[in-house]
Amino acid sequence: MDIVREITPLTQNDCFTIFSREKKEFDFPLHNHEDMELNLILDATGAQRIVGDHIGEIDDHELVFVGQNLAHGWFTHNCTSSNIKEVTIQFHKDLLDERFLKRNQLINIRNMFENAKRGLLFSKATVNAIAPRIIGLSKKSGFDSMLELLSIIHDLSISRDIKLLSDATFTVEQFNYNSRRIEKVFEYMNNNFSQQISLADVAKIANMPEASFSRFIKKRTGYSFIDSLNEIRLGHVTRMLIDTTHSIAEVAFKCGFNNMANFNRTFKNKKGYTPKDFRENYVGKRIFI
Repeated sequence: MDIVREITPLTQNDCFTIFSREKKEFDFPLHNHEDMELNLILDATGAQRIVGDHIGEIDDHELVFVGQNLAHGWFTHNCTSSNIKEVTIQFHKDLLDERFLKRNQLINIRNMFENAKRGLLFSKATVNAIAPRIIGLSKKSGFDSMLELLSIIHDLSISRDIKLLSDATFTVEQFNYNSRRIEKVFEYMNNNFSQQISLADVAKIANMPEASFSRFIKKRTGYSFIDSLNEIRLGHVTRMLIDTTHSIAEVAFKCGFNNMANFNRTFKNKKGYTPKDFRENYVGKRIFI
């Protein structure tokens, strides 16, 4: 079983492409592609969203930003609407040159592009503000259309209440934490997630006192040490639930969870599904190719 690799209609001569569809159901399988994607969906209450190892049911409208090579798809699920509207914008991952993105004035866009590797869900307030501009983008052309897209991207990058969808270790893309100490710690946790890892272990790697490191990792990533470690482990858990036939208990122990009650609680709190339901929901959206 595998995920469909989509070849998007975006050409090397285009900055971006936009297409709008009205439909009664979602019929495209779980897929990924090289290009970055903004996907606006209207009037689809009850449809199911899968982005990376995230599974969720959507409300009447939503806007999601998907980074390159991240599996994603929307499915009819519990949606009964016969008037679904979907507007998709796809653009090259190097639309903005990496050196250009490092300029101070573009820090918010740079951070959003980095986080998009995990998939981003924007708030209802942001969708209400941005949706008319996304819909109207198809009426613009040439340089004006590019200016409007950049303006939309900027406004999204400074919007509030953006939700990260997938676990960091599920994607194949590498993350930039803008800190060599943090990168060394995450490299260690990724390489040793199946073993017991203590705060003392990672603080030593960062060459910092434990209390100082606790504050440091929270400030740099937004997560505590335990939350960061659990996220890494859950990323490996979801990958194994999808790609192997190991029992759920085997998967939990192989990924460093030695207490099944704690594992099930942590998984359900983060994913909204039990491990069993997650496996059944995700694998059911994949196809043989």
